Amino acid sequence: MNIIILGAGQVGSSVAEALAREEHNDISVVDIDEKILSRLQDRLDIRTVQGMGSYPRVLRRAGADDADMLIALTNSDEVNMAACQVAQTLFHTPVKIARIRSQHYMRHPDLFGDEGVPVDVIISPENLVTRYIHRLVEHPSALQVLDFAGGKVQLVAVKAYYGGPMVGLPLRAIREHIPGIDVRVAAIYRRGESVPPTADTVIEADDEVFFLAASQHIPRVIAEMRPLDKPIRRIMLGGGGNIGKQLAALLERDYQVKIIELSPERSRNLSADLNSTIVLTGDAADPDLLQEENIGSMDVFCALTNDDEANILSAMLAKRLGARKVMSLINRPAYVDLVESGVIDIALSPHQVTIGAMLAHIRRGDVVAVHALRRGTAEAIEAIAHGDRRSSKVVGRRLDELKLPQGAVIGAIVRGDQVIIAHHDTVIEPEDHVILFLTNKRDIRKVEKLFQVDITYI
Repeated sequence: MNIIILGAGQVGSSVAEALAREEHNDISVVDIDEKILSRLQDRLDIRTVQGMGSYPRVLRRAGADDADMLIALTNSDEVNMAACQVAQTLFHTPVKIARIRSQHYMRHPDLFGDEGVPVDVIISPENLVTRYIHRLVEHPSALQVLDFAGGKVQLVAVKAYYGGPMVGLPLRAIREHIPGIDVRVAAIYRRGESVPPTADTVIEADDEVFFLAASQHIPRVIAEMRPLDKPIRRIMLGGGGNIGKQLAALLERDYQVKIIELSPERSRNLSADLNSTIVLTGDAADPDLLQEENIGSMDVFCALTNDDEANILSAMLAKRLGARKVMSLINRPAYVDLVESGVIDIALSPHQVTIGAMLAHIRRGDVVAVHALRRGTAEAIEAIAHGDRRSSKVVGRRLDELKLPQGAVIGAIVRGDQVIIAHHDTVIEPEDHVILFLTNKRDIRKVEKLFQVDITYI
């Protein structure tokens, strides 16, 4: 697939790196900064073009005449929209994806589409991260919570603790522990390495366990791996930018929320726009301010500024001063592993969340959802099975008949409103939503081929 990426910033570079790892992708990256492009080209097998991404001549140099997809990820919403318009009008690019950050545009979806700016897919990292954090607040014992099939099924990552009922037992025992609840363990990571989840696999303390279950059963399954955390009531947010404001507006309906914002002008605007959220002007890394605002009584502290170092510092400080759970927004991928190995409970990577949203539109076959996991090395996808037993490699077949690559696990099937946790004798029917977990992202092409009908794109 010929893909043009506009913008070589943190998000653009991460997307380019993720797509360049995969076979059959021809990637061109456009940016106005030649130094950034040079560094990117030194470590990736891609083509780079220096220039303004919305200019027709620059797009033509990047290969727009035969591009399959344009992904506009510059820091300017206006440049991204203009580039999509140029790509459609002059080059008839089939798929155009644009990052749109401003809520002034997002509040008017009629601006986009056939009658407006020709953007096929709008990506808002702020919206994606806000929803991601909200799910973590709803399930405070989880490391990750990902939705599939419109929220009917969730993939949850949880760290097994000493004292968890299933810790020290083989996976086959889970049916006895939670009778009437069907669950599929999709993957286990032990000391950073993948452990194949078989019926005889014993869960050990500190294992990172990924499991799939119907959404209503998630808390019960988590309780088998570790003691459930107390429900969250009080939340403090460090930073009142786009993400902080959106998250506060979402959380203040059900929780007691405070925001610490450094800018007095921004603080006044937040106070005017939010309802019950308490807005404080100050530095979220100021220990005196945190103690004055009873940080020790907070169930969650979330650092959400644009400064990675400030986020890390304020989250570590909040944890030391008694906050029960701390999260930190981390833009630099190199910091994520470093941060999560310390006192910070969860590192939030906007790039991984954003990449997953875009991969759903790049995958072959009818793939409707993709989540990048384990820093992009693993992947969870939701694909729709089409055709019949003659035209499809999956429809009408039992799961144990499928030629899945090693490390690929089908965890659940959604059939209409019915959630079916996958077992070896489960048969896939037409239009089933099939949820798979891949421990090795390099196997994605083999899985895509399984869901293609007559070797064509759906």
